[in-house]
Amino acid sequence: MPELPEVEVVRRGLERWVAGRTIEAVEVLHPRAVRRHPAGGADFAARLTGETIGVPQRRGKYLWLPLEGRDLSVLGHLGMSGQLLVQPEDAADEKHLRIRVRFADATGTELRFVDQRTFGGLSLHENTPDGLPDVIAHIARDPLDPHFDEAAYHAALRAKRSTVKRALLDQSLISGVGNIYADEALWRARLHYERPTATLTRPRSTELLGHVRDVMNAALDVGGTSFDSLYVNVNGESGYFDRSLDAYGREDEPCRRCGTPMRRRPWMNRSSYFCPRCQRPPRVAS
Repeated sequence: MPELPEVEVVRRGLERWVAGRTIEAVEVLHPRAVRRHPAGGADFAARLTGETIGVPQRRGKYLWLPLEGRDLSVLGHLGMSGQLLVQPEDAADEKHLRIRVRFADATGTELRFVDQRTFGGLSLHENTPDGLPDVIAHIARDPLDPHFDEAAYHAALRAKRSTVKRALLDQSLISGVGNIYADEALWRARLHYERPTATLTRPRSTELLGHVRDVMNAALDVGGTSFDSLYVNVNGESGYFDRSLDAYGREDEPCRRCGTPMRRRPWMNRSSYFCPRCQRPPRVAS
């Protein structure tokens, strides 16, 4: 699943290419692409026609297109393989094109939602007073948000009585962090993924947040992490932060700090990658 850096790369591309443009027509080519819009594809297309797209927004892994002058937004679910591409109007259709958005201008480009596995989609929602689509009002601010409350996060972390990686992936505590960047930040902080949150001091959790921000900003600088052709920006280009990963995907490779072979362990239907020397597991109470 794309995490904050990958979604932010897409958001920036959309801000450049579609903000301020008025929608002339919407074509829904697969019903699953609008399954989160209960009224169906025809209603989705009709309600968007004639609307003008505002500045694209993001919170954590969630991306939306606000409609100017309306308390409505188009929420984009990228899912496992969703792509929002800006393409020339005369470009050949992608094999897995699901939704096409044409604009009422002479720019010559259109917005396409392409999704090989059809787990993602677009849907129209009312906004909360804070400007979020109502279905994601419960999502916490992300660590790159200037209004992120570190003191409140630390207090919630200590009260959670969980483990540190579970807490990093809890979107009601902190949004945008997924499996890849959690492993990277924990490696940088020398913390084992099963470390109890109750044992984290305020300086330690502050340090961890700093590593989360650093690794996400580093990923943003190179377009995010792309392990295959599915994660691309609006121009279809892949990011290459995968070349800089220190933990994720590096099983049996030497730790870049101490040379110890990295390990992988099954974790919540996923995997956790860590250095057994730099990130020692917590002691089990006898």
